[in-house]
Amino acid sequence: MNRSTKLACSLLIAVGLHNTATAQTYPAKSVSMVIPFPAGGAVDIVCRTVAQRLAEIWKQPVTALNRPGAGGNIGVESVVRSPADGYTLLCASTALSINPALTQKLPYDVMRDLLPVSQLVVTPNVLVVHPSVPAKSVRELTALAKSKPDRLTGGSAGSGTSAHLSLELYKSLAGVKIVQVAYKGSAPSLIGVVGGETDIAFLPTSVVNPHVAAGRLRALAVTTAKRSKTLPDVPTMDEAGTKGYEAAAWSAILAPAGTAPAVINTIYAGITESFKSPSVQSTFEKIGGEPIASSPAEFTRYLDAEISKWRKVVAAAGIKPE
Repeated sequence: MNRSTKLACSLLIAVGLHNTATAQTYPAKSVSMVIPFPAGGAVDIVCRTVAQRLAEIWKQPVTALNRPGAGGNIGVESVVRSPADGYTLLCASTALSINPALTQKLPYDVMRDLLPVSQLVVTPNVLVVHPSVPAKSVRELTALAKSKPDRLTGGSAGSGTSAHLSLELYKSLAGVKIVQVAYKGSAPSLIGVVGGETDIAFLPTSVVNPHVAAGRLRALAVTTAKRSKTLPDVPTMDEAGTKGYEAAAWSAILAPAGTAPAVINTIYAGITESFKSPSVQSTFEKIGGEPIASSPAEFTRYLDAEISKWRKVVAAAGIKPE
């Protein structure tokens, strides 16, 4: 073994020992959890709930920091540029998988610059229609839309949001033409469909459930692969005839690329432990979220597939990246 080879081996051993020691002591200080959206939203609530429980489990402060702007890109970039030591984490949303399709020049590559740790919560959207719409099922809605191209209107929380792309995915898979009406948020979109300004909308379960119960809206399907616990009698879009349909709003934890695998596993173990807390479960239920706690490998596969899916949906919808 020559001198160069010995040196290389020594460096590899040193790095391995350093990573092992880091994992054994992690976390030894305060952890920052960056939320790339304003305070008060569903993602913010989920992240702060998990951060608080992790602080109790690890006996170290876990500080939630809101860094909104540019559709979440400012906060994401700040994490990408942070040291890969596990002390700066990203609490991301569905936007992380959508933005690569909507933004021409992202200052980062999701799958290259970040390491998926775990999904936290999935929140289904619900396809609802105004009672005046003569469709009692998704199949009937599809038939109606095909008989009246560009006559039906679909409200959304804004162009590029999960609600908008939930609509575009339906249009693509069902082969229908429905005019999108973009509102500035879920609340105006809800008001629009309840008031009959729009015919249909894809909205979170927590938002629509009271209106469905009161008969002001009719729920046709949920967008997730499984039925929602809060609307157990409402079929999934796939069950209702739009085969292959799956779309949901989600939140998740990621770390900068290069973070030691043992540290990633420690963070994931903390997340799974936090989900055992009744208070955490209660908070998730209040916002209509269903806990996931997928493994790093599972979340990696899911995120990669989501990025690919939304690229195709955005292209099919003719949405031009900005």
